[in-house]
Amino acid sequence: MTKILLMSVRPDERAAMVAWAQRHPNVEITMSEAELHSDTVELVAGYDGLVIQQRSQIEADVYPRLQALGIKQITTRTAGYDVIDLTAAKENNLVVSNVPAYSPRSVAELALTHTMRLIRKQELVDQRVREQDFRWAGLQGSEIHSLTIGIIGAGRIGGTSAGLFHALVANVIAYDIKPNHDLDDILTFKSLPEVLQQADVICLHVDLNETSANLIDVAALSLMKPTAYLVNECRGPVVDTDALIDALANKQIAGAALDTMVGEETFFNFDLRGKALPNKNLIRLREFDNVIITPHVGFYTNIAVQNMVDISLDDTLAIITDGNCNHLIR
Repeated sequence: MTKILLMSVRPDERAAMVAWAQRHPNVEITMSEAELHSDTVELVAGYDGLVIQQRSQIEADVYPRLQALGIKQITTRTAGYDVIDLTAAKENNLVVSNVPAYSPRSVAELALTHTMRLIRKQELVDQRVREQDFRWAGLQGSEIHSLTIGIIGAGRIGGTSAGLFHALVANVIAYDIKPNHDLDDILTFKSLPEVLQQADVICLHVDLNETSANLIDVAALSLMKPTAYLVNECRGPVVDTDALIDALANKQIAGAALDTMVGEETFFNFDLRGKALPNKNLIRLREFDNVIITPHVGFYTNIAVQNMVDISLDDTLAIITDGNCNHLIR
């Protein structure tokens, strides 16, 4: 019988995993809460396949140890795979796959939600109401159809975001290194500087790679309108956090919504009530009343979680059986 180990399993994923196993009676799955690291890699002994989902880097010694244990693949049930050293994996004959499109709409809908909250100043409204301050002063919002939305990264998720904003009659412009002109009926492709200069809201939907790290830096922020908002739904390192904090403090931009941050593995999805926060930038950003922070929940919907589990397990089984799957990372 084929045996697959799933690591970093959350309670909300278990029902989907059990349902998949019931549909595949010839496969035995084991669920572990442990992340894949030097001190946990021996848990993989005796298994044919491995599925992970984690935010911290896999150490270099793990790859040869996986190979020695007879593992031939690493599948992450996420779109991002920056925790995996692809070179080290290849050197140890480990193929790597991900789930590139578990639910583009889940992330796109959060981008829309964040945008609506920003342009209606909802964070400030909520804060005032909690303090029993019901005045309107400073709370005038904007209507979405009157705005230009700038999408940076018009792939699966960015294209879906563009569709949602277009449906609300916003003007949508976009920058992508490989423009998909199938989207021309809902957006207009422009250069990166043009998008930064013209948009009232910038929504980030790029992959994290060597070209996108610190994409939104001092220079990029300086191009944005002082009335514009930044929404990051992709990866923390795409934004230079120090530069963002300076831009907010100097009122270079109107506000930001962040579903992902640099160093988030030390605070997102942890209960830190009554404890000192471990990240100085998190502390600083929480001081702004025009900043929304959510703990990397863009993916976190019922449909997305189901798809992440199903696709990752389907791909793992395909690699074990046929040596290939549709989502190999080359």
